[in-house]
Amino acid sequence: MKKRKIYIIIFAVIIILFFILYHFRYLFIGTSSEKVQAKGNADFGIADIQSSVDRDGDGIDDQRDVLNGARAYIENRPKYKSKYYTTGYPNDGYGVCTDVVAHALLSAGYDLMELVNEDISQYPEDYPIEEPDINIDFRRVKNLNVYFRHTGISLTTDVWDVEEWQGGDIVIFENHIGIVSDSRNERGIPYVIHHNDPFQASYEEDILEERKDIIGHYRISQ
Repeated sequence: MKKRKIYIIIFAVIIILFFILYHFRYLFIGTSSEKVQAKGNADFGIADIQSSVDRDGDGIDDQRDVLNGARAYIENRPKYKSKYYTTGYPNDGYGVCTDVVAHALLSAGYDLMELVNEDISQYPEDYPIEEPDINIDFRRVKNLNVYFRHTGISLTTDVWDVEEWQGGDIVIFENHIGIVSDSRNERGIPYVIHHNDPFQASYEEDILEERKDIIGHYRISQ
């Protein structure tokens, strides 16, 4: 009887460890585009979008710069935690979904902390806030949806219109946000680079097709 209990405990521990490793496997083997045979635009005869704007003058157009910035940010494997920073941008290895977008745009020369604050000052009635706070306003999904609606190029939210989805675009859900990847699933629907919670399998995932709460799809420049 005692041996049976020991076996049950061992089995339970193995199951728990498997569950933990499954949900945290990105700590060991990287992003989902590395784990699967993801496809790209060329596989579907889709032309790559290249922006005519290079805001930070680094020789890389905005569209590619944003995508590269998102990937550079997740390479640091930020841990998920929602907290307030007097620095605005998290500086301790933690972050949330909006930080993926903020850092991606920052790498392209767009400082969302300043830009969102300026837009709130100009159109305060459009934002769902009572008292502006530059340190946190740019890290809230609802505020970013308003900001990109004001300043970005609004695109389709129909995920099956696959040609209209390009790496470096911004996708907004009701309570979440991410950067569209240049990797696609077998149906041509792109992956999303995002940071949803401490338990997600990877920072880059094939989630767009299953989401029913897409409220915005934007491109920062043409």
